[in-house]
Amino acid sequence: MQKQKNGVLHVLANLDIIIAGMTLTILIILTFAGVVWRYVLKAPFTWLEEVHLACIVWIVFAAAGAAFRTGNHVAIEMVADIIPAKFQKSLSVFISVVVVAVIGYLCKNTIGYIQIFAESGRATSMLKIPYTFIYGIALFSYVDMIISYFYSLVKGIKSEVKGAAEIE
Repeated sequence: MQKQKNGVLHVLANLDIIIAGMTLTILIILTFAGVVWRYVLKAPFTWLEEVHLACIVWIVFAAAGAAFRTGNHVAIEMVADIIPAKFQKSLSVFISVVVVAVIGYLCKNTIGYIQIFAESGRATSMLKIPYTFIYGIALFSYVDMIISYFYSLVKGIKSEVKGAAEIE
């Protein structure tokens, strides 16, 4: 039972990676099929651009939290490394405040856009995919980014570049 519980927790902890991976797989398969249908069978998918849009948005937002959690977001750590050690903690707190403020700002504005999409019933022209579905992932992503950011701070996860530089 404990092993099954750990498996469920592992899946939940990596749900963002799973969603991004599955969406990327769908994107690759549909793109390949689209090329074959367009150039070999001379019958292009007219709806493919809409699915590409949805897939790319979902990949970017689903993987954003995982990037925080694994230290893969772009970071300019040169400034933090050259300041005295006694100020690095203050800089870390300042950076945390900025990260939360920026993600909060993005979340607030995204809620406004999603409300507009929901009220207007706006959807894609061919497949009628609601824009609330396409961009709704962003709200979950912001929460995931905040949780993953603080998880990486608590666990002391460094960016991969910095970690690789320390090994050499």
